[in-house]
Amino acid sequence: MSQAQTIRKTFADGKGILRLAPNWVPRSFCIPGRRIKLHPDDYYALGGERGGIDERWLSSTTPADNGPLTGKNEGISHLVAGNGKLVPLTDCVDELGAELVGERLWNEYHAWPVYSKFFDNLGPLPHHIHHREEHARLVGRHGKPECYFFPPQLNNHGGHFPYTFFGLLPGTTREQVRQCLTDFSKGDNKITNLSSAYRLAPGTGWDVPPGVLHAPGSLCTYEPQFASDVYAMYQSLVDDQIVPSSLLWKDCPPDRIGNVDYLLEVIDWELNVDPEFAKHRFMAPIPVRPEAEMREDGFLEYWICYRSEAVSAKELTVLPGRSVCIRDAAAYGLIMVQGFGSINQHKLETPALIRYGQLTSDEYFVSETAAKNGVQITNASDTDPIVMLKHFGPANPELLPAK
Repeated sequence: MSQAQTIRKTFADGKGILRLAPNWVPRSFCIPGRRIKLHPDDYYALGGERGGIDERWLSSTTPADNGPLTGKNEGISHLVAGNGKLVPLTDCVDELGAELVGERLWNEYHAWPVYSKFFDNLGPLPHHIHHREEHARLVGRHGKPECYFFPPQLNNHGGHFPYTFFGLLPGTTREQVRQCLTDFSKGDNKITNLSSAYRLAPGTGWDVPPGVLHAPGSLCTYEPQFASDVYAMYQSLVDDQIVPSSLLWKDCPPDRIGNVDYLLEVIDWELNVDPEFAKHRFMAPIPVRPEAEMREDGFLEYWICYRSEAVSAKELTVLPGRSVCIRDAAAYGLIMVQGFGSINQHKLETPALIRYGQLTSDEYFVSETAAKNGVQITNASDTDPIVMLKHFGPANPELLPAK
């Protein structure tokens, strides 16, 4: 059987739902927070030089950009085919096209243009930026809007610094930021002196448009985002660790390296110095329907990422012992964070511990047709709810009412 036949048979047998294998990604500059259920012996499964595994990428067709040691298909999710073979999700999207992601997204992107991840770092990350489309395009990339949600199930501890710096203080001048960037190689450039830190709360989230400086805190984070791994680090010292200057100039056009004024140009100044940043970027969950009505029907569902047109997400809870039909207007990737049961004929399980390379039944991709027809989710427990997180692509037709 050819790979194309394998993909189509698995897609048909699964009634438009694909089971995905865990997709672990290391980062050389990170220390794992150990909350993403990987076995304690496996956080450095790829070797110390590659760094600790502190990310699991979800429904991803985006290759990780981890430098010259990056492995083949690193960051790419894989279909678990009916014959047990693992097939890159990129190949599935190429083969199935609009049958998988829907006509609307396929006609515009000819791709699945988003992914999500669990980011699980013990300490904070440097104040950094994801480029806007016009700057990312200069190095052959896309801009990167992203959103955060902090699942309570994955935050049994807060790590070393459960606060995130966002943006710049109102009144901050370009010259102040320019001086920090000029001082990058002199030790601590103190750029977070020009920013505000916000305490992170499990069960809530934030919207982070491209061009906004941010230094993510140490809660385990569910991050729906556009399909890009573009970034540059603007902080030189974080958590007592020096950030290499190569990361300051990452994704900078070769002819702009060394040009601090270009780094300033990458910043969306208006968004960064917004005096009502929290009002415009913080996201508390919004019920998709009246809560009493949903509870009567056996479930609770909330928009958890809804301020960005590029990506959105929901949290779905199916109450103990209940079976519900859930319809959505677009394709989505899902990851389980609590409970067990089934979605159509597929098993849903939330593992407590996962070995590197082990298969699971906690992650699926639901095609647009299956989503629109409705999936039957059954909670097999009499006591424990099923909780799953679902991320969607750009311009979700259901998103507007949530704003």
